Amino acid sequence: MTPDSWHITLQFLGSCSNEQYECAVAGLRAIHLPPVSITLDALGVFDRAGIVFAGVTVAPQLLQLQERVTAATEPCGFVAETRPYQPHITLARSKGKGPHPHLNELHTIINRQPKFSSFVAHEFLLYESFLGPAGSRYEVRQRFPLKDL
Repeated sequence: MTPDSWHITLQFLGSCSNEQYECAVAGLRAIHLPPVSITLDALGVFDRAGIVFAGVTVAPQLLQLQERVTAATEPCGFVAETRPYQPHITLARSKGKGPHPHLNELHTIINRQPKFSSFVAHEFLLYESFLGPAGSRYEVRQRFPLKDL
């Protein structure tokens, strides 16, 4: 994955109708929160999915934004994830299905964790993803500012 595709998912919406899209955009535009400080954690691996990621600290501001996003899209027919929110940035994804022995090997050698710097998110985005042979491609459909109240 290229750095321009790195993102922190707040909610995965999946396929939707034009009406659902318009409803979601209206709901997301109604979210008024200050910018969110983002702190990256350790590198990790989701073995079964074949993903190398940088974890993201679940800070109260980020959790509040994620909860507001899911609440704003619920009236449009989108269902919130039932698992606990586990924010991360996918850095690399292995191709193919099945076991990924090379990721297990990588997992064992990630013992010296890098020091990441924090940053501030001044907006959140609505992406559309397109699957292809080279991986997913993401296009920004809408931008929603985070402003000091």
